[in-house]
Amino acid sequence: MIQLHDVDLKLLRVFATIVRCGGFSAAQAALNAGQSTISEQMTHLETRLGVKLCQRGRSGFRLTEQGVAIHEATQRLLSAVENFCMDADVLKQHISGKLNLGIIDTTITDPDSPIPRTTQRFVSRGHDVHLNVYVGTPAELEERVLDGRLHLAIGHFPIHVPGLLQAPLYQEALGLYCGRRHPLYGSQAERDELLAEIGSSRIVARGYMQQYDLEHLGVSKAAATVDNIEALAILIISGAYLGFLPVHFASQWVKTGEMQQLAPASLQLMSPFDVITRRGIAPPPILEAFLEDLAACSRKAAPHRGK
Repeated sequence: MIQLHDVDLKLLRVFATIVRCGGFSAAQAALNAGQSTISEQMTHLETRLGVKLCQRGRSGFRLTEQGVAIHEATQRLLSAVENFCMDADVLKQHISGKLNLGIIDTTITDPDSPIPRTTQRFVSRGHDVHLNVYVGTPAELEERVLDGRLHLAIGHFPIHVPGLLQAPLYQEALGLYCGRRHPLYGSQAERDELLAEIGSSRIVARGYMQQYDLEHLGVSKAAATVDNIEALAILIISGAYLGFLPVHFASQWVKTGEMQQLAPASLQLMSPFDVITRRGIAPPPILEAFLEDLAACSRKAAPHRGK
């Protein structure tokens, strides 16, 4: 009989993520690991279990018969572990009070966001808590965490601010989009050919990630700057601008034909989401509890660290 250890649970979670994403390459962003590392982990798991779990190669990714059975058993096991953790949480000391949480806009359509799962897990503990949620720009969120108006915030924070602790949560996929009235709408050009045409287009960039956006397009300045994603989408839909949008957010307009993603195979970016808290302040129990649930639900949260 196989004896399970902590490392086995970790490898099984990697396996479950690979299956959910549909292959090794697709799982790299979700696991925040390179393909060689993922391959080594899967080889280790197959060695531990003594069975071949999947076929991977030029023909694509598919589970073996044993892999299908192991995946089903893995889902049951991870669900049982999750239920155990939630039951154990209920036994913790009763927590009450207000938790002030800050987030950036338009994360509601992101299936990778841990915020909905974390909120459900947190409130199911039965705490006598009141949750205040503030939606703002990264600069506003940083200011409010620094002055104590927010316990924590989740979003893009590319500039490392003294006085804040910052830890990675997950990454968001972004694509380059144009509206249906833009001259490039309908273009099937890929990266190199497209970049040559972009020089004559107006670019709208996120103010807090402006250099990041512009460098990937090979242009020196933006024709418009915004501090939230909804404003960016409005300018793209107008047909006057090109810009990067979260793929999950833009999909609603792609389906209706209002937008097109340009060079999706070669111009997709990964934008990091972090959690920030105030440095040098002992976190109250309510914040510690929320951070525990956030780490459990993200599956990618690294140890809280300063930057």
